[in-house]
Amino acid sequence: MNRLKIAVFFGGCSSEYSVSLESAYSVISSLDREKYVPVPVGITQQGKWYYFGGDTDKIKKDCWQQDESCVPALLSPERGVQRLLLLKDSGVEEIEIDAAFPVMHGRNGEDGTIQGLIRLAGIPLVGCGVLASALCMDKDRAHKLAGLAGIRVPKAMAFGRVYNVQNVLDFAESTGYPLFVKPVKAGSSYGITKATDKESLLDAIILAFRYDNEVIIEEAIPGFEVGCAVLGNYTLITGEVDEIELSGGFFDYTEKYTLKTSAIHVPARIDRETSDRIRETAKVLYRTLGCSGFARVDMFLTPEGDIVFNEINTIPGFTEHSRYPGMMKAAGIPFSEILDRVIGLALEEKSDDEDGWATKTDE
Repeated sequence: MNRLKIAVFFGGCSSEYSVSLESAYSVISSLDREKYVPVPVGITQQGKWYYFGGDTDKIKKDCWQQDESCVPALLSPERGVQRLLLLKDSGVEEIEIDAAFPVMHGRNGEDGTIQGLIRLAGIPLVGCGVLASALCMDKDRAHKLAGLAGIRVPKAMAFGRVYNVQNVLDFAESTGYPLFVKPVKAGSSYGITKATDKESLLDAIILAFRYDNEVIIEEAIPGFEVGCAVLGNYTLITGEVDEIELSGGFFDYTEKYTLKTSAIHVPARIDRETSDRIRETAKVLYRTLGCSGFARVDMFLTPEGDIVFNEINTIPGFTEHSRYPGMMKAAGIPFSEILDRVIGLALEEKSDDEDGWATKTDE
């Protein structure tokens, strides 16, 4: 049996570099070696590319760069070649690639940049494409499109580095505190602050600008956050809806990766009718923003039962204990099968590219 060579990209020039290492370790370790040959490609925080052939544990421990197996590498942009080029002292060595799986979070990995390079090279891409990745990374534009699709979104104001402070304060006064201040394009809750007054609002804006050149201020939505894992290109499968229970504050970086004072419930502690509405809303959002392969759709559920869009993570945390795999596992799809399916979807979409996008509909 010919095993498929899967290039797994990890690391990157991103504040979420360390999160990527955890996810990539899990993906590489869980790929069925009877079906796949992982081809790990690490990108340092400085942007250097290396083929990594060492012990996978070194990725998780972030000492992979020092391994003697590391070889400078680049992806051939020549369409139809589908090769990773290893730049060895003895010359260029080529590794044929059947599909590329970017397991990178945040900027320069989840925002359409590496997806564009993979698409240019004509290599089957695991996960969302260029446009969906870029749109979902942009909280302001994603919300505007969701609103056009009839989905409720938080009241918000977005602005760049040159902005009118009084306009911001007027928005805050009319909307009411607390408010959430976020970088427009960042993930893992980096740079997000819950502002409770004028002083904390202005400080939060300064912090958010450390992570992006645009900032968005959003109203606080009462209720709690729910998530829905979506899988598919045409026919969509959803996992069980999950629920984030907070004891206070918000689901910031520390809580996301330690759950010190919060808990995640799968399935969410809601009735089936509400769960069904959340899953259908997730599908609408997934399609509205052009997603493919897989993504996690995050929403709020208000005390009145209204569903409010928060964001879509096109490359959610991908350890066996992360939310996306957890929701799929609760729906009867184990982690190894998720990997099989998303790779299969990449190959399916590549075939459609070549066939001229035959029309397909949900079953």
